[in-house]
Amino acid sequence: MNSSSDNLVEITDAKFNYGEREVLKGLSLNIPRGKVVAILGASGCGKSTLLRLIGGQEKPAQGSVRVDGRLVHELDTDSLYQLRRRMGMMFQAGGLFTDLSVYENIAFPLRENSDMPEALIRSLILMKLHVVGLRGARDLMPSELSGGMARRVALARAIVHDPMLAMYDEPFAGLDPISLNVIADLIRRLNDALGTTSIIVTYDVSESLKLVDYLYVIADGVVVGAGTPDEMLGSDNPVVHQFIHAEPDGPIAFHYPAQPIGVQLGLK
Repeated sequence: MNSSSDNLVEITDAKFNYGEREVLKGLSLNIPRGKVVAILGASGCGKSTLLRLIGGQEKPAQGSVRVDGRLVHELDTDSLYQLRRRMGMMFQAGGLFTDLSVYENIAFPLRENSDMPEALIRSLILMKLHVVGLRGARDLMPSELSGGMARRVALARAIVHDPMLAMYDEPFAGLDPISLNVIADLIRRLNDALGTTSIIVTYDVSESLKLVDYLYVIADGVVVGAGTPDEMLGSDNPVVHQFIHAEPDGPIAFHYPAQPIGVQLGLK
């Protein structure tokens, strides 16, 4: 896609499995600097696993994962933490600390990873809460938030330190249409204004096509399609076509592999 110097993230021939279940089967992709890139695929195809490999929570069984030229899975603990300080992560389930207020949740990474004075931390938090429309909710507890509000707080926390790399795991899930459009526009504007690189893991095809510069579609542990939104819309790859156009029939099966139901029910 680009030369090595143009890519912030480079994943080459990555293999990964949970026990005997092989999730990634030699997957390769590049994330160019300063772009918004979506990784699409059906549930369980390994999208979130890719983010864990990039963040160093998991190590590939084979292949390499580089971020800003560094092999993530070969870094020692101190070097990995230093790299993570330049990343922002919006978790699929939000990941808010239930015993901390909205304000304290967003303050947490700043206090842990910097020596900023409280006055500056306060200003950054209020600005980020204003951006996501929740400045008035600063004193609420996570239990007092709706699902959509909690995801907006998680987004504010992910970007509070203006990271080099922002990763969003299903950022649009649980959002009402207004909030969804606002958050999508926010991700795009922040990426461009700050020069951040953004990775969006999602199965929301329609929103991704409007938002991103480049898309990857993964299935059966490998990349099956890659290109700009227009290129992907016109793809004649049967897997890509089925997923992008949400067609029920095609190579992507609805059922997880299993014995025939008649066998499991003892009818055969």
